[in-house]
Amino acid sequence: MDSLSTISSVIAALCFIVALAGLAKQDTAQRGNFFGAVGMMIAVAAALVLSLKNSAHSILMTLVLIAPAMGGGAVIGVWRARRVAMTGMPELIAILHSFVGLAAVLIGYNSFVESLGHEPDHYGFHLGEIHLGIFIGAVTFTGSIVAWLKLSGKISGAPLTLPGRNLINLLILIVCAGLLVAFISSASWWALIIMTVLALILGVHLVAAIGGGDMPVVVSMLNSYSGWAAAAAGFMLGNPLLIITGALVGSSGAYLSAIMCQAMNRSFLSVVLGGFGSDTSSSSSTLADPHAQHSEISAAETAELLHDARRVVIAPGYGMAVAQAQYPVAELTRKLRDLGVDVVFAIHPVAGRLPGHMNVLLAEAKVPYDIVLEMDEINDDFPDVDVVLVIGANDTVNPIAEEPGSPIAGMPVLKVWEAHRVIVLKRSMGAGYAGVANPLFSKDNTDMLLGDAKGSVEALCQDLSVSSQLKEKM
Repeated sequence: MDSLSTISSVIAALCFIVALAGLAKQDTAQRGNFFGAVGMMIAVAAALVLSLKNSAHSILMTLVLIAPAMGGGAVIGVWRARRVAMTGMPELIAILHSFVGLAAVLIGYNSFVESLGHEPDHYGFHLGEIHLGIFIGAVTFTGSIVAWLKLSGKISGAPLTLPGRNLINLLILIVCAGLLVAFISSASWWALIIMTVLALILGVHLVAAIGGGDMPVVVSMLNSYSGWAAAAAGFMLGNPLLIITGALVGSSGAYLSAIMCQAMNRSFLSVVLGGFGSDTSSSSSTLADPHAQHSEISAAETAELLHDARRVVIAPGYGMAVAQAQYPVAELTRKLRDLGVDVVFAIHPVAGRLPGHMNVLLAEAKVPYDIVLEMDEINDDFPDVDVVLVIGANDTVNPIAEEPGSPIAGMPVLKVWEAHRVIVLKRSMGAGYAGVANPLFSKDNTDMLLGDAKGSVEALCQDLSVSSQLKEKM
């Protein structure tokens, strides 16, 4: 049985590593998901076999206890996965992270109860595992709930800026470190309970202080926290596979957070200490020109521009996801390519509210992988682009990022304004999720095609077909 556990752990761990490697690229992501699912099936089966072996109850009684939990979780998981729209994925992921944190807290308390009366070897080290596991799990639990509330629009996305908020976080960490020493030396309930309450408060405060513009980083950050919470649970349970899995998730989530911060020209610490857009009202009023005028364009005029263009770049954003416009965008891309127009997509690393959000939407609509380019691959080419279609993007194409002192100063953005013509598809002239005004809309080479993105793109497809027929007759 021990050898079976070892072999299954090694195979599952290898599957998880292959899965992470596959998820690094769009064209191998499906294969990566497959290996991840296989690895998890092996891990669950191995854990089930070990639980049957180590259970003090009969095999039947153990199955009776485990089956409802697994069955209920599977039913709820399938139900939510089938119902959730792609635009709801960020908040779904956030709430799922909270479950991992809660599981780590419950496992920690269960491990402490089991250790009472029969102290295992290295009891002090075991108590340290319990304390740290519950701390990480509690921060992940409440932090993820706050992120879910923000992403789903149930509470404001503006950061909570309490006076001395950084000092509050520091004091909580110092007190929890002192409680760790007290817990290891005395194994007292009061030290564990007080630490748990403080960790729950810290999780709320950390994420509540982060502004809406940094929410993509929050998602990946909480992903990392959930991994370390799972690894801590693995230490408490003595489960090497859970430790490996948690470490993989935690380290990959931390690395993704670092990539996201680099894409926004921000340090991870600055994100945790408070997101940009902390004073959206003042930033919008001071940085926007109240006398700026924008020009509007019709779908027919835009279609004619696209028909005559040599090269077109499409820069999608969260608005495309909200409108579910990826399918008509894919159809528009096919029509333009059939006309001989060179069409590529420009993807900003933090477009949307989830890392890789736009890539997933475009892959769902069967847009070829080779024409979906990252920001670094396309940013220097905009001066040679005839038309840029900005579909539902705002903060990621905001030229105010190049102005010192702006709320998003230094954030790398898609320099779409360097193209010959820019057409922006938006519902209104409102600011983006970071609450920062966008002077792109009033530039001389920019026109606004206002309305629902899906309807606007569908109109472009129809007008493009009409324009093509007319030019063929001429």
